[in-house]
Amino acid sequence: MKGLKKRRRVQVIVIAILALILSTGLIGYAFQDGINYFRSPVQVMEEPPAPNEVFRLGGLVEEGTLVRGDGETIRFSVTDGGASVPVVFTGILPDLFEENQGMIGTGKLVNGVFEASEILAKHDEEYVPREVVDALKEQGVYQDPES
Repeated sequence: MKGLKKRRRVQVIVIAILALILSTGLIGYAFQDGINYFRSPVQVMEEPPAPNEVFRLGGLVEEGTLVRGDGETIRFSVTDGGASVPVVFTGILPDLFEENQGMIGTGKLVNGVFEASEILAKHDEEYVPREVVDALKEQGVYQDPES
């Protein structure tokens, strides 16, 4: 009787460990495409990501670079004061999107141009995404809106 209980206990522990390993593997596989790393324009220029890597690019829309093309294609540059990255986006921009305003785009870097699949803009006059503020502070160009 004791041997049977011990064997059952070992079987339950082995099955639990296998289930834990399997679930951890499935979670890791699911997150593989869902994690988008944030990069500033300086980081993109210093260490360009792989062509198939999806990441988030944030900064300020550089003044004088916003060009609306045929249809819904828009071209502009994103800067953090240290570098600029050209961006192309096909779609409808958020209403608050404009030059000298904070934005974050999700997409890929192809031949030196960031091809955005999604663009997010600030939601009021004083909002700039935290990642953008941090990148601007690193470059020494961030100006606090309250000062």
